[in-house]
Amino acid sequence: MDLLSGTYLLAVLLACIVFQSGAQEKNYTVREELPENVLIGNLLKDLNLTLDPDVPLSSPLQFKLVYKTGDVPLVRVEENTGEIFTTANRIDREKLCSGIFSENRCFYEVEVAVLPDEVFRLVKIRFLIEDINDNAPLFPSTVINISIPENTAINSRYSVPSAIDPDIGVNGIQHYELLKPKTAPKRTFGSITNDQGQNVFGLDIIETPEGDKWPQLIVQQILDREQKDTYVMKIKVEDGGSPPRSSTAILQVTVTDVNDNRPVFKENDIEVSIPENSPVGTSVSQLHATDADLGSNAQIHFYFSNQISSLAKKLFAIDNATGLITIREPLDREESPVHKLTVLASDGSSTPSRATVTVNVTDINDNVPSIDTRYIINPVNGTVLLSEKAPLNTKIALITVMDKDADLNGKVTCFTDHDVPFRLKPVFDNQFLLETATFLDYESTREYAIKIVASDSGKPPLNQSAMLLIKIKDENDNAPVFTQPIIGLSIPENNAPGTQLTKISATDADSGRNAEISYILGSDAPPIFNLDRRTGILTAVRKLDREKQDRYSFTVLAKDNGMPPLQTNATVTVSVLDQNDNSPAFTHNEYNFYVPENLPMYGTVGLITVTDADSGENAAVTLSILNGRDNFIIDPLTGVIRPNITFDREQQGSYTFQVKAVDGGRLQRSSTAKVTINVVDVNDNRPVFVIPSSNYSYELVPTSSNPGSVVTKVFAVDNDTGMNAELRYGIIGGNSRGLFAIDQLTGNITLKEKVITSDHGLHRLVIKVNDLGQPESLYTIALVHLFVNETVTNSSYIQELVRRNMETPVGQNIGDGEITPQTNDYVKIIIAIIAGTMTVILVIFVTALVRCRQTPRHKVVQKNKQSGEWVSPNQENRQIKKKKKKKKRSPKSLLLNFVTIEESKPDDPGHEHINGTLDIPVELEEQTMGKYNWATTPTTFKPDSPDLAKHYKSASPQPTFQIKPETPVPPKKHHVIQELPLDNTFVVGCDSLSKCSSSSSDPYSVSECSCQGGFKTPGPIHTRQL
Repeated sequence: MDLLSGTYLLAVLLACIVFQSGAQEKNYTVREELPENVLIGNLLKDLNLTLDPDVPLSSPLQFKLVYKTGDVPLVRVEENTGEIFTTANRIDREKLCSGIFSENRCFYEVEVAVLPDEVFRLVKIRFLIEDINDNAPLFPSTVINISIPENTAINSRYSVPSAIDPDIGVNGIQHYELLKPKTAPKRTFGSITNDQGQNVFGLDIIETPEGDKWPQLIVQQILDREQKDTYVMKIKVEDGGSPPRSSTAILQVTVTDVNDNRPVFKENDIEVSIPENSPVGTSVSQLHATDADLGSNAQIHFYFSNQISSLAKKLFAIDNATGLITIREPLDREESPVHKLTVLASDGSSTPSRATVTVNVTDINDNVPSIDTRYIINPVNGTVLLSEKAPLNTKIALITVMDKDADLNGKVTCFTDHDVPFRLKPVFDNQFLLETATFLDYESTREYAIKIVASDSGKPPLNQSAMLLIKIKDENDNAPVFTQPIIGLSIPENNAPGTQLTKISATDADSGRNAEISYILGSDAPPIFNLDRRTGILTAVRKLDREKQDRYSFTVLAKDNGMPPLQTNATVTVSVLDQNDNSPAFTHNEYNFYVPENLPMYGTVGLITVTDADSGENAAVTLSILNGRDNFIIDPLTGVIRPNITFDREQQGSYTFQVKAVDGGRLQRSSTAKVTINVVDVNDNRPVFVIPSSNYSYELVPTSSNPGSVVTKVFAVDNDTGMNAELRYGIIGGNSRGLFAIDQLTGNITLKEKVITSDHGLHRLVIKVNDLGQPESLYTIALVHLFVNETVTNSSYIQELVRRNMETPVGQNIGDGEITPQTNDYVKIIIAIIAGTMTVILVIFVTALVRCRQTPRHKVVQKNKQSGEWVSPNQENRQIKKKKKKKKRSPKSLLLNFVTIEESKPDDPGHEHINGTLDIPVELEEQTMGKYNWATTPTTFKPDSPDLAKHYKSASPQPTFQIKPETPVPPKKHHVIQELPLDNTFVVGCDSLSKCSSSSSDPYSVSECSCQGGFKTPGPIHTRQL
């Protein structure tokens, strides 16, 4: 079904490409050998053809099968309904697609034209011919002879000629078997019965990579030619159809003397290419084989296997002694581009060697393009009759050009040889529609001889031409034309009966009877008027009375004598001059306007048009709004409506009010019309997230989750409509490792990669949803927290981490590994080490201070010592002064706000040197200088804990000072090291060291502090390692 699905998808794509040219494709599946009048499909329904009631058709809808004159189509199409039926000419897949033995590859194509031209489209129908089990498998011959040496070992295998079944798939060959005898065996010397053969031999089936099944005879007992030299059995082959078909053959096995070495080909698979114009006798390939035997047993005989096609046997010959393959008959690539020759080499033993020679026949430009003309307009005596009033793009014929050659030799272009009012419009590959390109005029040209030329791209190119005759049929295609399409007359009342009003005249561009014109009053003309049929003089039969009617408007017709006659009408308006007795008239009883909701105040909504049959002051109309003045205003003269409010479609979608028109007569006349203003949506609402309902929620992602699995979902809504409410989702932050992906349509967040150790922890994804509104898309951002771990052991702690992460800017990534249980222990350990080190520094500092107060000399010594430890002695002096002023103040923030440790490669592989750079704010530097032994190396770590200090760099703008340990620190051995990206920045801050208190019984844990942490990601993540 994969190939069939691919075929359907290809057909849909081709249909989309050629849709603009009025071409379309449709696929059907048909079983072969169906009887006549079996319904295959309905084009009207299957193509979803619907007629637009506003488009008039020149003729009823018609489906016409387009085929070459003389062809016998295998299907028929009902012209009125579009139903497709089988015909009496049955479909035979094996005949239609001879040589095709793979499934889903046999197609039968026809073209159907949908008429008339107003709805024209050309439909290419491809019928996939399904195979049925209508052929039984057959052996090459009814008697199969096989020779087997008498010293053949048990379980040796010998090939049996395969049967051939033209059917494919399960209907092809499925099974071989040796038939058991139905009678008791008869044991006589020299005559071996079926039962003996059944016991001595077995049968196995080998399936080739191409899907062919080859039977092999297996020797099951020791052979002795002197006792039994011949075995006769029956072999049966069966296909997989329902019901299955089968056939049998006599398998005769002859036991021969020993010839224990088979010929060996130098090459078992040979591929050659040869031009199709190679003369007979040309060498194709020279096969080489050797035999280790001596004498007659080493004489090799080359011959073709009976499994090669009859065409290959006809075209090629092989020298039995030398193995040289030559051309026996002229080749034709168009008939068969590839030939597979199975060559057997035998030294007289029962098992020949096998080699395969694949002959690729290369193309030369030896075929002239062919032109196939299939008429859509049926010709009469070989000539197409076309009316001069045929509309543009009238389809005349389907031109199919073909070239049997390949590549450039088979690439064909089609064109007409000179300028004609016709063109060739491509619809499918190598298929063109001949249609009218301009309007035809019988008076200009009465006949066209169109020469269609097809040329291939070979060198030199080959051309073919065809002539198509078209005669133009004269039509009465020019209607009379009035010199004045609108005739306005004014006449005072009380005129004399028979008064001549005017003379109406018209002209006709045709000639003869087609140009003779008669004048007729229209059906709407009142009986008070008369029109002379020949002269066109218009008179008033009786006097006019304004009080009864002050204005007359009617039509007059000018009709020629053509067949069919053409006519044109003109409007005659007779105004009777008198008093104001006509009310204003709106052009519509109801007006509907559509405005965008962002239309500014006093912008133009629409225009109201009013007429008044009176004249002068009596026709001066003033417009006003009856109800709705608070929302809209109208120009009393021009009728332009403007809003004096701003619109909001979500609040109110339409407004309705009445407009009044008043004329300027002394006794004013008025009329009203209904106006409805519909507010059209614009993109003024941002999407709103429904899921997640809060940025403080989180979801657990088990580490055992498989890539591609959905870990959570986001969902948003938009109050706008149409494309303004179409939403797309995306991850714009927090996914620096590329661990997660989001479906832009559904919002499903999936795991993109397998979770590794460094992925454990809390991930904050920044999700953006935007609509597809125009001209500007609106968007909203939400935060999704994903906790990657096996379980949630401390939900309150995770909620606290989520709360802390909310204080981190959206543009800053959260450290992916900072809150895993394992990493949490590492943070606690580091905090505990820092706190302990700070305590030691404080004790040393207090001791030094006491000693300095006892003896000034000790103080100087201590000061020099500190100056040696720290880079600048001024910092110590400044620190001591500050401490005296603020010795009762506790630090307001953690000493180490920013820490950067860079790892350098040691010269000694047994040691690891660490260079540290610490960046601290000036005020904390002054408060804590001298209190901490910066050379102290923490030693209390779990064996599997990562060295977090290697992975975080400072982003602090504060001045820095360098601390380098005097002795190398031995590297720590860990079972698992979680290497975080080197370009992440970890920021830690605590309110007070005193707030850190250990409450864990784990000797490797560190106390929790009221700290805030986060990762700053200035650049992309380069590595993810364990």
